[in-house]
Amino acid sequence: MGLLHGAEMTASYILHSVFRLVQMIMALAVCGLYGVDLNKANREHKYSDGKWVYAEVTASLSAFSALLYLIPFMSRVPFAWVVDTALFILWIALFGLFGNMYIKEKAEGDSGVQRMKNAVWVDLVNALLWLISAIGMVVFWVKHKNNRSRWTGRAQV
Repeated sequence: MGLLHGAEMTASYILHSVFRLVQMIMALAVCGLYGVDLNKANREHKYSDGKWVYAEVTASLSAFSALLYLIPFMSRVPFAWVVDTALFILWIALFGLFGNMYIKEKAEGDSGVQRMKNAVWVDLVNALLWLISAIGMVVFWVKHKNNRSRWTGRAQV
């Protein structure tokens, strides 16, 4: 039987999996971009700024959620779109927080500032990815909420 028993490898499932993989990769990229500063602060025994910790927590939750969605049937959990919507809100807040700090900042050869300017745009991409997935999950549930089982047609799926 196995984990994939009954899971069909349709084009939509493959697209869903690729999309979730992209979400996970982008979240891990943010972990790396912000983790550099947290690691530096830790090595120098300095205070870890809560903004950077918030970025790491948001990215970690996103990577973990995307990984969970790669498991067959996890996207069929009722109200899974709520998780996607919550992550979208977290990403938009992160974009606003760091965008306010770095978008207008001039890097002037400072690689740390340039890295953070780039990280802001990666945050926006992550926010858009989670918005798209939230909308997609709502559409999926509205479309399939009254489906019947494929074998007998009696049980609701």
